[in-house]
Amino acid sequence: MYHERVPMARIPADTDAPFPALPEFLTLARKHTLIPVCRRLVADLETPVSAFLRLAADEPESFLLESVEGGEKVGRYTFMGVRPAGKLVARAGEVTTWQGKRQKTEQGDVFEILKAALASHSPAHVAGLPPFTAGAIGFFAYDAVRQIERLPARAKDDLQLPDACLAFFHEVVAFDHVKKELLLIVNADVRANAAKVAYTAAVRRLAALERQLAKPLPELRGRRRRTPDKLAVKKCTPKADYLRAVERTRKYIAAGDI
Repeated sequence: MYHERVPMARIPADTDAPFPALPEFLTLARKHTLIPVCRRLVADLETPVSAFLRLAADEPESFLLESVEGGEKVGRYTFMGVRPAGKLVARAGEVTTWQGKRQKTEQGDVFEILKAALASHSPAHVAGLPPFTAGAIGFFAYDAVRQIERLPARAKDDLQLPDACLAFFHEVVAFDHVKKELLLIVNADVRANAAKVAYTAAVRRLAALERQLAKPLPELRGRRRRTPDKLAVKKCTPKADYLRAVERTRKYIAAGDI
């Protein structure tokens, strides 16, 4: 199987101007620290996947979130993001955060540290934007429950995964399935720069995202895939132990414990 290079789905040049305009932005900057600046692009020839392939082609850290309602209906928005402004990784009670090039490691409750990180900003609401314009994207592993409950640690940590891994995205692109639009959103942090400087930088970054979305679809690396070898399955639990565990679990269920 291989990926053909296809012509790009070009985005029309007659796009809307960035909003909010500078005067409204300056008003919002008096009370808020994080303000979304947005531009709309017509996307009737795009799909969320084609937009994401262009957007994330040269980005080492990015995300795509599809929305589903009721298990069958596609939600209105698909969200994409690049270039996280910060990161958080928790492991065994130790939390490491990155803000730009600054790194900090501390002992503590990952939920409290995350709460403090999210509370450090006062985000502005701009009419006409989707419900998600910036925030933390990532996961909490099952073992994060040990930050909430006192539980024994009996399982072997064979995967060496963190208890939590989150990235804070200030650059988000929302695909509007109803209007067939792309909403490019860059959040200006007015704590880091003067308001006018932050606005100018956000508008400049919006233009860069628009140029990225107008590029041809990138070629996928490794055009041909070799036939995979037969999968070898290694049992880590003897059958008798497994059956005893199942029987014990059934008793717990009958007793109402699980």
